[in-house]
Amino acid sequence: MRRLSLEEARRIAVRAQLLDAERPRDLLAVVERLTFVQLDPTDAVASTADLVAWSRLGPTYDPSDLRRALEEDRTLFEHVSQAFRKEPTVAMVRPMADLPLHRAAMAAWPGGITSYADWMKANDGFRRRVLDVLRSSGPLPSRDIPDTAELPWASTGWTNDRNVTQMLEFLAKRGEIAVAGRRGRTRLWDLAERIYPSDGAVVPAEEAAERLDERRLRALGIARPRAVGDAGEAAEVEGTDGVWRVDPRARADGFEGRTALLSPFDRLIHDRKRALELFGFEFTLEMYKPEAKRRWGFFALPVLHGDRMIGKVDATTDRKADVLQVHAVHEDVRFTRPMTAAVKAELKALAAWLGVGAVRFD
Repeated sequence: MRRLSLEEARRIAVRAQLLDAERPRDLLAVVERLTFVQLDPTDAVASTADLVAWSRLGPTYDPSDLRRALEEDRTLFEHVSQAFRKEPTVAMVRPMADLPLHRAAMAAWPGGITSYADWMKANDGFRRRVLDVLRSSGPLPSRDIPDTAELPWASTGWTNDRNVTQMLEFLAKRGEIAVAGRRGRTRLWDLAERIYPSDGAVVPAEEAAERLDERRLRALGIARPRAVGDAGEAAEVEGTDGVWRVDPRARADGFEGRTALLSPFDRLIHDRKRALELFGFEFTLEMYKPEAKRRWGFFALPVLHGDRMIGKVDATTDRKADVLQVHAVHEDVRFTRPMTAAVKAELKALAAWLGVGAVRFD
């Protein structure tokens, strides 16, 4: 059982997420280490994927790098996680090298969910027609694929009767099709055989699950078993209850920190309970709340300083006014002069990367 001080645990977590002073070399190195970068269309400041990359790489990162890696080099691919309870079930960018770890889950989809299996069985003709359209004309957006479903998709939510969208999502989960690229925010779909490597390598399901847990733990440094299973070593952390799992290679010695503005979806603080236990950091994404009920802002950026989370910055990019508009800086701890200077410097660097002329405070 490893025993860690709270400071050691924080430093392990920050270093694992590539947020210490030693920056990674390029985008592929970032995604390979983090295992995935979440995609989200909200761009009050910038898109989540771009903010995550910029916070690690700094001014060398160009958003065109992500498009090129996905659409030309094929070193990354877009895929929705099937690791229920361990990862968000949303669109993510992953290293293409990890595809063999996901193919077994694709082949096993829908994993006993009878409603999905029954709908796909009833719509087998529809499935074959969608694949034929993509084979002859892909890549295509969903709106260019005819809806010829034999049985409409029934739902109480927004997917009700969205038969093409649902079929495409299911075919992607099965590994029959894949996202070939995007036109703006619209996904373009094509046959998986045109996107994925031709070797078809598959890691057996049990081994894949274990290796993904290990990859996830290396990305987090330290986590609860619910997120990483039995990967790594058991650990106790000063001031917290229960057992943690820690990456056996993770160390806190020699840590050198920096100041970073993070996406609200950043993996360092995405697990709110973990963020509270390790960093004493309380945070809620408030974009879905009425304005009057927000404490920190629509798309507040968490602020990392060294191995501590010190506050949130409520900001938006106003391209018409050519400014990064800072509505408020919320201090979780009283900022020292060096903290204030570091946060302002990071805001200035963010504005320069965004290509706007200045930072403006309300």
